[in-house]
Amino acid sequence: MLTYDVQIWNIRKRDYQSTTYQLRWRVGPNPFSKTYKLKTQADGRRSELMSALRKREQFDTETGLPASEVEALQVTTWYAHACAYAVMKWPTASAKHRASIADALATVTPQLVKDHHGVPASKVLRAALYSWAFRFVLNGKGVLQPRFEVETPPTEVSDALGWINRKSVNITDLNTPSVVRSALDALKLRMDGKPAAANTVNRKRPVFSNCLRYAVERELLSTLPLGKVDWTPPATDAEIDFRFVPGPKLANRLIEAVGNQGERGRHLKTFFGCLYYAANRPSEATNLRETDFVLPEEGWGEVLLTSSTPRVGSGWTDTGESFDTRGLKKRAKKATRSVPIPPVLVRMVRDHIKEFGVAEDGRLFRAVQGGHLLSKEYGEVWQAARLAVLTDAELASPLAEVPYSARHAGVSLWLDSGVSPAEVARRAGHSVAVLYRFYAKAIHRSQDRSNQQIQEALEAAEQER
Repeated sequence: MLTYDVQIWNIRKRDYQSTTYQLRWRVGPNPFSKTYKLKTQADGRRSELMSALRKREQFDTETGLPASEVEALQVTTWYAHACAYAVMKWPTASAKHRASIADALATVTPQLVKDHHGVPASKVLRAALYSWAFRFVLNGKGVLQPRFEVETPPTEVSDALGWINRKSVNITDLNTPSVVRSALDALKLRMDGKPAAANTVNRKRPVFSNCLRYAVERELLSTLPLGKVDWTPPATDAEIDFRFVPGPKLANRLIEAVGNQGERGRHLKTFFGCLYYAANRPSEATNLRETDFVLPEEGWGEVLLTSSTPRVGSGWTDTGESFDTRGLKKRAKKATRSVPIPPVLVRMVRDHIKEFGVAEDGRLFRAVQGGHLLSKEYGEVWQAARLAVLTDAELASPLAEVPYSARHAGVSLWLDSGVSPAEVARRAGHSVAVLYRFYAKAIHRSQDRSNQQIQEALEAAEQER
C-alpha cells in the first residue's frame, strides 16, 4: 500500500566490532532501517529518500521505498521477457520450432541494449543466447530452466550473459519506434553483415512479433508496437520454378541412377521412389515402416503416413536424440494421411523388403550403422545421381538440386495428369491455399487443358444443333 505518512530520522552511529552508520525511517506503521559502513553512503541514501518526500511522492508500506523505486524494480527487461517467452513456448513447440525461436531471439536481443560498451564478440554473444539462454533443460526436480542455470557454461559465455543482463533495455522501451526498428533491421542481416535470405527474415519476424504479443498479454506493454514502425519485410517468391523441377523421364532416370550408387544407392532407391511416386516429404519417408503399406500383388497400393522425423540438434529434443519424432506437418498429433501408390512403387517397396528386410522397429530405411537415416547420407547419394545423369550445364543450374525436388516432381506430375488440386493437396499433405501458392503454374497448366476440353465439348454441342 502507498502512503504519504513517512518520517525519516537522522543517521545513527553504531559502535560494535566496527563502526557503522544506520539510516532509519518509518512508512505508515512500519519501521525500516539500513546500515552502511561509511557515513557518506548513509547520508547519500537519506538525501534520496528526503528528495522523494519533498516531491510529494508516496512510499510503499511493504518495502519502505518511494513509489518510483518500486516501479523501477518491477520493470522487466527485454532479455528477461524473451527468456520468459521462450520457456513458455518450449513444452508444446516441436524441436525444430524451439531452435527457430532461439535463433530469432538471439538475432534481435543483441540490438536491444542500452549501449554497446564492453560488448562481447558477436559469435560468443550469439552462442550464449542461442545455446544457453534460450535453450532449456530439466533440473533435478523436473522443472525447465535455462541451460546456463543447470549446467556450468564456459567463462566467456557466462560473461556474455552477464553483459546482456545488465545492458538489455526495459521492455517498455519498445514503445519507442526507433528501438523496434533496430530489432527489425537486425533480422535483415546475417552475422557477417551481409543481407539475410528473404525466407530467413520472414521466418524470424513472426517470432519477434509473437514475443511482443506475449508482452501485451503479460501487461508489460499496453499495445503492440510494431504498428508504429513503417517497415516492410522483403518480398519472397514462394512459387516453385518449374524449369528446375525434373519431369517424369528425368525423375525416373535420377531414381535409377540412385540405385546404381553401390549398396547404399540400392538401399535408398525406394526411399526416393517414395518421395517421387507418393510425394512424401523426406522427414516422412525416413520413418516409414512395413506396416504403413498396403502392397497387393497387382494394381495400386497405399501408404499410410502417421509421423514425421525432421533432423534437429539433440539439445532441442525431449529425448536427447538428434531427430524429433512428431505428427505430420501442420496436422494434429494423431492425424494420418493415406496416399495411393502406383504399381511401380508397390514393386519397389516389395523388392526393398525382400533384399534389405526392415529394422527391429519395422523401419524400411536405415543409416549405414542401422540408426535413423540422416539427410547427409541421402543427400550425398542424390548428388552422385545428378552427376551421373545431368549434363554440365544442367549440373550448374538448380535442376533437381536437392532431394526435395523429387517430391516437387511428384506433385507436379499429379497436377499435370489432371488430378484435382483439392485431391493433390490432400495426398501431398498441403492445404489447398498452400498448393495454389507454391504450384500455381502447374495448376494453371492443368486448368488450361481442362478449359480446352470444356471448349471442345461446347463446340461439339454447338455443331449438333
